Amino acid sequence: MGEESLASNDSQSTKGNPKLTVLPLVALIFYDVSGGPFGIEDSVKAGGGPLLSLLGFLIFPLIWSIPEALVTAELATSFPENGGYVLWISSAFGPFWGFQVGFWKWFGGVMDNALYPVLFLDYLKRSFPVFNQLTARIPALLGITASLTYLNYRGLNIIGFGAVGLAIFSLSPFLVMGLLSIPRIKPRQWLVVDFGKVDWRGYFNSMFWNLNYWDKASTLAGEVENPSRTFPKALLGAVVLVVVSYLIPLLSGTGALRTPPSEWSDGYFAEVGFLIGGVWLKWWIQAAAAMSNMGLFEAEMSGDAFQLLGMSEMGMLPTIFSSRSKYGTPTFSILCSATGVVFLSWMSFQEIVEFLNFLYSVAMLLEFAAFIKLRIKKPDLHRPYKVPLQTFGVTVLCIPPALLLVLVMCLASAKTFVVSGGVIILGLFLYPAMEHAKAEKWATFDTAPVSDRILLDPLPTACQEHTEVTDDASVSLLSGSVIVTKETQDSEIMLEGILKVE
Repeated sequence: MGEESLASNDSQSTKGNPKLTVLPLVALIFYDVSGGPFGIEDSVKAGGGPLLSLLGFLIFPLIWSIPEALVTAELATSFPENGGYVLWISSAFGPFWGFQVGFWKWFGGVMDNALYPVLFLDYLKRSFPVFNQLTARIPALLGITASLTYLNYRGLNIIGFGAVGLAIFSLSPFLVMGLLSIPRIKPRQWLVVDFGKVDWRGYFNSMFWNLNYWDKASTLAGEVENPSRTFPKALLGAVVLVVVSYLIPLLSGTGALRTPPSEWSDGYFAEVGFLIGGVWLKWWIQAAAAMSNMGLFEAEMSGDAFQLLGMSEMGMLPTIFSSRSKYGTPTFSILCSATGVVFLSWMSFQEIVEFLNFLYSVAMLLEFAAFIKLRIKKPDLHRPYKVPLQTFGVTVLCIPPALLLVLVMCLASAKTFVVSGGVIILGLFLYPAMEHAKAEKWATFDTAPVSDRILLDPLPTACQEHTEVTDDASVSLLSGSVIVTKETQDSEIMLEGILKVE
């Protein structure tokens, strides 16, 4: 593929399709990770009372969310291409392991996305019992999936600003509920815990599932405007938004009501709204929950589709996965993810959460290892944002979340080990199958992957934006500074950080 062809493709794919700025990216990360407090009710029941739930959403972000967000900020700005963690792993450990992580994350993402149309109907059936019947439920599920898939096809910028509106609508009733609950709050009720009734597996799975996927937005880094500045700001904003969106409803509901922990299960916040504000607040929360599932679906599908696009641009998947619509979206990748959603929608909520957590834990261990190895292997890698710690410091930073990952995996059921193990084994066979298809020319693969495109354009747009910065002023999740250097070797360093197809 020649330079003119590449330039033509790039201009065609981006023309008329503006890139993501800070606010839409904050909203997409928010929906990748959270989507609001819907589903965290189980943490009160599994924790034997409010205390462990409240402590969990205060402590877990410190030992898990912030380290993962920091790692994502550094690596996403160092590799500003679609594909995210697939690029990071490939650069550190080679394309075989990059493909494995990409397959695990994509499969887990599709499995996760199968939940949201189901949950959307579950909230609606409280007011419209007809959706309990299969004759109405199945067409509704297919219709919802098709409608949301089409919206995803229409453009990432639309999805980003749509997520902003959905986030405002979904969180507003909880802000109102928090204000109404203030006169009724009794702080001593936050300290209630019955350790004899603690379900540790359910508790850790609930905490983990509600606080992970900070790295998901990296899969569409190539669609972000000036990622070196945008990603750190967006991740910081999303961390604050997620933690606040969990703590305010929990503090309000558990502090204002004397409800037994056994009553706290999925959807209970609607009842909390009724007891605190009345039927109007209950309906508002139910509507917010239903709409939040739309935002979760769109954010997940965008991440999954652009991950496949990135893997195609790396030469790991056929070029059909990187073909774009006139809206700049990866058409075939979106259809592939939507098909997976339809086929996996029969699984139960609890099963999906545990399977997701296991696959995610395996992949994240490799991501942390890649982060540390790249610090050692490529100390001169161009890092527009750099975690302000030396190699020993970032290693210590990664130990607590790594231990948490191992703990979550150890708590998994035998069924989870079997199903997740089957997915991992399938990935081991898929990579050589793709390589064989490439060698036999059964499908068209990109002959000028990411690394070759950098050769043709040694100073990508992202780097041009970086060199315009003349001082070290920007944002940092820890110290408030981003180290941006102007060196004559920028293009070589950038090239070293991008996947080299061996």
